Amino acid sequence: MPCGLNPSGMRNGKVRSHMKPIILLYHLPEGERLAKIKRALFPLGMRLRAVKKEEYLEPVGYLAGVKELMPCGEVYTGDDFEKEMMVMAGLTSRQVDTVILALRKTGAGRIDYKAVLTPTNQSWNALTLYGELAKEHAKMNR
Repeated sequence: MPCGLNPSGMRNGKVRSHMKPIILLYHLPEGERLAKIKRALFPLGMRLRAVKKEEYLEPVGYLAGVKELMPCGEVYTGDDFEKEMMVMAGLTSRQVDTVILALRKTGAGRIDYKAVLTPTNQSWNALTLYGELAKEHAKMNR
């Protein structure tokens, strides 16, 4: 079954999306760093999901709970990312600011590759999104 848009979830060719706020974390294995991030974000009531490397080919929006997106069902067997990545889905701009501030204030550290789920990137897999964020990060840090 191909991944991407589920035709039954579309209205007038547009994706309908009503989702609960969630933060997807990539390349953050269990350990002290992930524990600090969880402690920083727990008081905010945010759902967190540490995405397994094997899931990197699934649409980011599907992993975030966008019902209109279907899974690929393919398992990623390549190398893991060099840097951590965080995808915030269903958050208001104020909540995004609060998340970033909480990470900074609690000493959880910064995550350089951050994205907000959008209609454009929700059907991308993690590899595509990571590549775009890497390009943006390189441009900003010249």
